[in-house]
Amino acid sequence: MKGEREEIVYLPCIYRNTSSQKEPDYLATVDVDPSSPTYCQVIHRLPMPNVGDELHHSGWNACSSCFDDASKKRNRLVLPSLISSRIYVVDVGTNPRAPRLHKTVEPTELFWKCGLANPHTTHCLASGHIMISCMGDPSGNGKGGFVLLDGETFEVTGTWEQPGDAAPFGYDFWYQPRHNVMVSTEWGAPKALAEGFNPQHVKEGLYGRSIHVWDWTTHKRLQSLDLGEEGAIPLEVRFLHNPAATEGYVGCALNGAVFRFYRTPKGDWAVEKVIKVPSKKVEGWILPEMPGLITDILVSLDDRFLYFSNWLHGDVRQYDITDRRNPRLTGQVFLGGSILNDGLVKVLEDPEEQSQPPPRIIKGKRVQGSPQMLQLSLDGKRLYVTTSLYSGWDKQFYPDMIKEGSVMMQLDVDTSNGEIKVNEDFLVDFGKEPAGPALAHELRYPGGDCTSDIWL
Repeated sequence: MKGEREEIVYLPCIYRNTSSQKEPDYLATVDVDPSSPTYCQVIHRLPMPNVGDELHHSGWNACSSCFDDASKKRNRLVLPSLISSRIYVVDVGTNPRAPRLHKTVEPTELFWKCGLANPHTTHCLASGHIMISCMGDPSGNGKGGFVLLDGETFEVTGTWEQPGDAAPFGYDFWYQPRHNVMVSTEWGAPKALAEGFNPQHVKEGLYGRSIHVWDWTTHKRLQSLDLGEEGAIPLEVRFLHNPAATEGYVGCALNGAVFRFYRTPKGDWAVEKVIKVPSKKVEGWILPEMPGLITDILVSLDDRFLYFSNWLHGDVRQYDITDRRNPRLTGQVFLGGSILNDGLVKVLEDPEEQSQPPPRIIKGKRVQGSPQMLQLSLDGKRLYVTTSLYSGWDKQFYPDMIKEGSVMMQLDVDTSNGEIKVNEDFLVDFGKEPAGPALAHELRYPGGDCTSDIWL
């Protein structure tokens, strides 16, 4: 929390499913230093050598889990591609403000050596390896396995899990070696979600609703905790940052719930629902009820606040989690979404009794899409927000964002009393990119952040 203030951030920018889909995805470097003459501007773009990759999340070759190894440097950013299954390794150490491509891991490496595809979350390991969760097999079926890369050569060395022990679906993961545990989550079968969301696929069992508990030492899956209908599509998982803690939270997209997972006195793991965002009865939408669709979640470094985004309703929420079992809502801001008061959707019944919000306009730009990826400054005072979820779903739910591009916003955080408000002087408009409007996704700081680093 006492680290230096962020000056630049890295964001993968996607062209798949846009008017510029013949252009390659790229890594954008954005200046977020208020004293800089290029504040709120993209100062560098690193295009990938292929088209149609769908860059998504990113991770490091080294992080806080490698703290005791002086030979390790955080100088390579790992960029898995959700659709092509390529993995790009980017050199951000030589010139942090102008990254360059270091290596490309071709999808056949994942297919042939691991029987896996659609890589998602990247974490470095104290062993020197890099571990990447995968969502499927090479045929597009669900398969929640984990690829290991050598941390020096970035060669694929095999899978982390025991043979035949992959989960039915994959997505995110977080580990805590002090407690010999890893927890992983589920999105769905890649071939079902690739081009958009079909509610029938949920009924057909093509989306997940469980989290999985693994033995960190033996790599065996110990428990699969079914979260039920309310826990359908559990996406981002976050342990508390305190390495002594034996609990954390997972955001469940489809029905707007946050579950707490924890170790019981018996030594096994259990879950309980601690937050529920009620669906709204609506007309003028594809279904009679609209869920919030919790798509990103993070915990502040001091483990005091939890934040998440409701990608359909359009709001970012802040909860005080000092009482771990009873989070208390302390802040809420609408930044777009599907229930704007000048849109086609009319809210007929809202259990929270909130009025439909007006459009969000920042620096003269109407925000298209809805808040999605979040990243918090190390001191907890600035929350960065982008609006793209995944191009296939962006195209389905927010076609105007596909046309105009996504944006990056900043919320000011009151860390004393708990409150969030929009910084009206901050906006990065990816609709003005040289190759056409782009979809910016996850955010990373060069020195690590709330969602990349694991303390041992």
